[in-house]
Amino acid sequence: MISKSSISKKLYTGLWSIPLPLWFTLFFVGPILLLFWLSFWDVKNFVMVPGFNLDNWEKILGANYFWSAYTRTILFALGTAILTTAIAFPASLTIAYLMPLKARLVVLGLIIVPFFTSYLVRIYSWQVYLSENGIIQNAFSYIGINIASMLNSPLALYIGFVTLTLPLAIIIQSISVLSLDKSLIDAAYNLGCGPKRIISAVIIPAAKPGIIIGALFVFIFSFGDFVTPTYLGGGKYTTLSILIADTVKSGQQWPRAAVISVIMIITLLITAMCSIAYAYRKR
Repeated sequence: MISKSSISKKLYTGLWSIPLPLWFTLFFVGPILLLFWLSFWDVKNFVMVPGFNLDNWEKILGANYFWSAYTRTILFALGTAILTTAIAFPASLTIAYLMPLKARLVVLGLIIVPFFTSYLVRIYSWQVYLSENGIIQNAFSYIGINIASMLNSPLALYIGFVTLTLPLAIIIQSISVLSLDKSLIDAAYNLGCGPKRIISAVIIPAAKPGIIIGALFVFIFSFGDFVTPTYLGGGKYTTLSILIADTVKSGQQWPRAAVISVIMIITLLITAMCSIAYAYRKR
């Protein structure tokens, strides 16, 4: 027989667990369902009309410009994830193993500082460096090398994406590397493994969840970023975020913009599930 105290404890636990699923439903599941429903509406005389038809989906999925923007967005996000991970991993190793505790705390604190500044302000500052007659171009001209403006180029976009995501990737990887069992490294060293072998055979496999989760966050942030393609790419390289804005401006086509948004969400959910499954897959 279940006692009253046991029932009260379960009821108390249940009441405290309600806010999380309620918040998740109201601010994640609810908006996604609304967005999905909106994608079947129609626009007449610049006014959205509730309905249920597949015209918006057929129009977007059958458009070459959509698939071009979709491919470009994935390639930029994937390239940024690889580049940022390659930069962040040596930095996280340095923080974890080559710095004393006080220096480590200072460096991690400095890495967090960029989050105190508006991302838009940081992107504007890059325009000063990358534009024609900017700081970088003038610096090369000073040593006799003439280069073209780097603004509105793929390089500028990668710089913006890395600016956005690098601090987060370093923090996630540093936490993962710092949590490793140091005895594994000592054992590998005692068995005659050199630094390269220890990194490839011990540290990377053990820190794989942190490396992949960090890369996943980089991919997600880059995939949906609107600021960098707009201000460092000049809108020249149409990504899905820019395509959404252009679709809304073109005849108030909110339902078609909703179609693009739903496809972006589905893509990110599939990417996240596959990445997490791979990160925690047992060998």
